[in-house]
Amino acid sequence: MFALDSRLQSDTRVVGDFPLCRLLLMNDANYPWFILVPRREAVTEVFDLDAADQLLLWQETSQLAAFLKQEFAADKMNIATLGNMVAQLHMHVVARRATDAAWPAPVWGKAPVQAYTEAEIADLRRRLGAANFAGFSAGE
Repeated sequence: MFALDSRLQSDTRVVGDFPLCRLLLMNDANYPWFILVPRREAVTEVFDLDAADQLLLWQETSQLAAFLKQEFAADKMNIATLGNMVAQLHMHVVARRATDAAWPAPVWGKAPVQAYTEAEIADLRRRLGAANFAGFSAGE
C-alpha cells in the first residue's frame, strides 16, 4: 500500500492526484514548487517503476511543467529526482524566474520559508483543476 514519506508529508500540502502520482505543493510561497510522488509501494528510483509507469511519470511531469511555465511565466523549469534526504521516489517540478529569491541557485535554504495561506492553496487547486489534465482530481 502507498504511504507518503513523513518528511514529504510535513513539508508539503496535498494538491491532488494524477493517475499515477500524488501532487504535492512545497509549503514555501517563495517559489511555485511542486512534487509528484508515484503512488507505488517501495519505489526509490525511476527504474523501479515498470515501463508503463515510467512513461506515465514523464507524461504527468511534462504536463505539469508546461502548465506551470505558462501559469507562472517561468523563465526556466527545474525538474529533478534528488532523493538524498527522502528515499521515496519523488519528482521536483519548480517554476523558476530570474527575479526569484534564489535565482540562479537552487531554491532550498536561500530565503526564509513563507507558508502558503489556505486561500492561496485553494486557488492553486482551482487553477490546476481547471487545467483539464487527463485523470487529474484536485485534493482536500
